[in-house]
Amino acid sequence: MADSSTEEPPAAEGGKRQQFGNRFLSDPARVFHHNAWDNVAWSEEQAAAAEARVRENSAQRVCPEKRVDYEINAHKYWNDFYKIHENGFFKDRHWLFTEFPELAPHESQNHLKDLLPENNKPEMSEHKSSVDGPDLVTEEQPRCSSNSLGLKTLSVEKNITQKFGDMEICTEAFPGFSATYRILEVGCGVGNTVFPILQTNNDPSLFVYCCDFSSAAVELVQTNPAYDPSRCFAFVHDLCDEEKSYPLPSGSLDVIILIFVLSAIVPDKMQSAISRLSRLLKPGGMMLLRDYGRYDMAQLRFKKGQCLSENFYVRGDGTRVYFFTQDELHTLFTTAGLERVQNLVDRRLQVNRGKQLTMYRVWIQCKYRRPPVSSTS
Repeated sequence: MADSSTEEPPAAEGGKRQQFGNRFLSDPARVFHHNAWDNVAWSEEQAAAAEARVRENSAQRVCPEKRVDYEINAHKYWNDFYKIHENGFFKDRHWLFTEFPELAPHESQNHLKDLLPENNKPEMSEHKSSVDGPDLVTEEQPRCSSNSLGLKTLSVEKNITQKFGDMEICTEAFPGFSATYRILEVGCGVGNTVFPILQTNNDPSLFVYCCDFSSAAVELVQTNPAYDPSRCFAFVHDLCDEEKSYPLPSGSLDVIILIFVLSAIVPDKMQSAISRLSRLLKPGGMMLLRDYGRYDMAQLRFKKGQCLSENFYVRGDGTRVYFFTQDELHTLFTTAGLERVQNLVDRRLQVNRGKQLTMYRVWIQCKYRRPPVSSTS
């Protein structure tokens, strides 16, 4: 079940609660005493049954014509999803700041800033900024305006000049260019992660970007009363579109968040998507991921005829989902030039006490970092 090469034990740090909670099921007879149990180990029999179930539900594949339709019309299926549900499924992610303290106010920009040697930090003129990457000028330099992006925001026309050694680089300013700590969430949905960050973190140096494949989802974010264009920039973006630039330069982000989004794209496009995202990180910047793990309850519930390819399925509404192993994610991130900080499996037993049902969830949580600039480089 687990990938021994990457799994790490959920250890407590400084007396704080252990990773993924601290409610452990020591007595099986008490399983219905709570709604959920943390870090539940699977028996060999349970693991074998899960593997057998996946072999069964993946034996019959979706026909090629339908697979093409789900890919070409992916935006339609997600737009329909958000038009039907709107923000009715908005849930507070209570675990967000515990599992990802990089997003919490006390971390601020100093968490990653301290990783950079003083002699490698860029000098700014005209405007203060912290685009710290040595590869600032790339093909991803955008021209950011409300017209080109179709967004409810003011265009930014001023330029900023940055000095790297003896070379001065002039680049058009971008939304949030004056911020010193920048976070991007990819696949933001209706704002389940973005709004808790904005509401919790009042640091004036923080700027949050968020994008989604679905224009309906982005519209719901932009029309939310908590949306503040002075602190947040929401835009439509296809993670798989290699021709479409992000509205911010390479080397400009401290944190990139991917929560149950990478699993929604075709597996053979995942590496390119992660590699492009990694170039947006500052040296020392972090990519945070939480997504579906292999043999999660959702995977076991699929019926025959819903499998697109190995461990990749289509739901009844036309949206798609992949179920990862730790090793697969480790390969994606390291191939993109990132180094592992964390790669853990979160096995949780959820309980329906009314119906006396148990549901086994398997999620994977990762943190990978762009290597800091060496003082000797």
